Amino acid sequence: MISTLLVANRGEIACRIFRTCRALGIATVAVYSDADADALHVREADTAVRLPGAAPADTYLRGDLVVRAARTAGADAVHPGYGFLSENAGFARAVQDAGLVWVGPPVKAIEMMASKTRAKELMAAAGVPLLAPVDPAQATAGDLPLLLKAAAGGGGRGMRVVRELGALPGEMAAATAEAASAFGDGEVFAEPYVERGRHVEVQIMADAHGTVWALGTRDCSLQRRHQKVIEEAPAPGLDDALRTRLHDAATAAARAVGYRGAGTVEFLLAADGRPYFLEMNTRLQVEHPVTEAVFGLDLVALQLSVAEGEPLPTTPPTPHGHAVEARLYAEDPARDWQPQTGALLTLDVPDEPGLRLDTGYAGGDTIGIHYDPMLAKVIAHAPTRAQAVRLLARALERTRIHGPVTNRELLVRSLRHPDFTGARPDTGFYDRHLDALTRTPGDNADRHLAALAAAAAHAARHPDAVGTSRFGGWRNLPSQPQTRRYRSEPDGAEHEIAYRTTRSGAIDTPGARILTATPGHVTVETDDGVTHHFRLATHHDRVHVDGATGTHTFTALPRFTDPTERTEPGSLLAPMPGTVVRLADGLAPGTTVRAGQPLIWLEAMKMEHRILAPASGTLTALHAAPGLQVEVGALLAVVQDAQEEPTP
Repeated sequence: MISTLLVANRGEIACRIFRTCRALGIATVAVYSDADADALHVREADTAVRLPGAAPADTYLRGDLVVRAARTAGADAVHPGYGFLSENAGFARAVQDAGLVWVGPPVKAIEMMASKTRAKELMAAAGVPLLAPVDPAQATAGDLPLLLKAAAGGGGRGMRVVRELGALPGEMAAATAEAASAFGDGEVFAEPYVERGRHVEVQIMADAHGTVWALGTRDCSLQRRHQKVIEEAPAPGLDDALRTRLHDAATAAARAVGYRGAGTVEFLLAADGRPYFLEMNTRLQVEHPVTEAVFGLDLVALQLSVAEGEPLPTTPPTPHGHAVEARLYAEDPARDWQPQTGALLTLDVPDEPGLRLDTGYAGGDTIGIHYDPMLAKVIAHAPTRAQAVRLLARALERTRIHGPVTNRELLVRSLRHPDFTGARPDTGFYDRHLDALTRTPGDNADRHLAALAAAAAHAARHPDAVGTSRFGGWRNLPSQPQTRRYRSEPDGAEHEIAYRTTRSGAIDTPGARILTATPGHVTVETDDGVTHHFRLATHHDRVHVDGATGTHTFTALPRFTDPTERTEPGSLLAPMPGTVVRLADGLAPGTTVRAGQPLIWLEAMKMEHRILAPASGTLTALHAAPGLQVEVGALLAVVQDAQEEPTP
């Protein structure tokens, strides 16, 4: 019996394994790099052991340090999670040589499946259908497009799609270098790239007593950079004959290598429905929760039970319903999926029946530069696919995320896209739709209402603020116009919010009015009679506004654009809307003025603002007069610098 388990991993998967250990009464040990000293998985473990350094190569990929940590902490078993050393046969052997229980498949099975090229040979012998390999050195234009793949590892690293023969050598070199860096093995092979194929896989669970379960299918076709984004179980749109064929092929693959524990056999379905073996992952998959939801199982608990030598029941449970998982990443899909770092201020996913959250982060944590940018996995389970998709999309929409840019909006739009809801996802989904899915609508009414809520919350925080500079504050005075400007993130669009406070205390703006406003909550009623509620949180210069359609993040800008930034020197422009109340004595065209001399007094929001001469020289034009009402940016006067040459 396992009493203390070390998880040779970090983040979400370490936290997920710890959760099962707590339920089973197993003590837990975490390992952590210097960059992860305050990480959630460290906080959740009973014991933690430091691995000096920050880079994975110096920490989580150092099997010798991990084994030493297990022995030092008194662990009697090691679970590798996924990624890092999870499919490293040498690490598995070292764990066992140290007298520890290895919660994973036999070393021989890992070795046989570690190389995708060797795995394909074994699968061919077992009768599993395969794509014919292509020798890159002999490839012709007729072989295109080609998919280059690293023979070791996964996660999209070392993969390239080649559509032009001239690009093949460079892409081979790049894939080889990436594979060597990621997995310590630079072997790369080529096979035909199947356009608009589907990525379908079968979850395997096997014990040491001859029982092998094929736990249904999963579709993982929505991918970016060959990494999965949305997964679901069962794979939609497969007939019974095809499902049976995939189950049989996966079971044959497991038996061919004497498999034990949890594993996944991955297939590519061509557009005509023909399946081809891709690889076998000898570990737990990121997307395992959708299978757990449908079968009502805890795959980690089964891994631990199998590692302890317990037999599986003869047959698995009967599946029920449909489950969909979305991977929430700190990345900007509109900017080539750039990873984002920084403080994760808030992460609050709705806790509703049918929803599950697996995460390695909590509000207040920091997203660093060293590891995968996945923040969390959100899983929805419901009786039907349509219900599960709807539940997940709405849960993501309601999730409060403050901090770095994420792919949350992309996930919501993807789940509601006809190509996905039509139950025919394929690996080319983002190639076709990414631009449309990341495009910001020109007339975004929801975002404008959110900006209005931000302005109202600001007014609630500063009810007595009086401007003391040209861009100053604003105060709730009846009949006086109020203006605030915001830049939305991440697209940089600007929003100007103008409103007027009525004598009854209500705030009116074109198309809407504020019913209630506090620093943390604003209620807006639009002219069509619809009431909208917003929650707000301000962090430094940013305000995060959570509404029914998601989170909007704004940066407050000066209320009035400084017009002098866009004009020639010498032009005196109104810095805000207001009324000219007086001019300097004797001011007229031709008057000599000195730099900094007050020339015009402008009243705005019950304050007088002085317009100063920008330089010493001659007043060549005067457009202001007492009583004149001007808009922001209006030209009031022109002063020609004394040092300038007169204009001919």
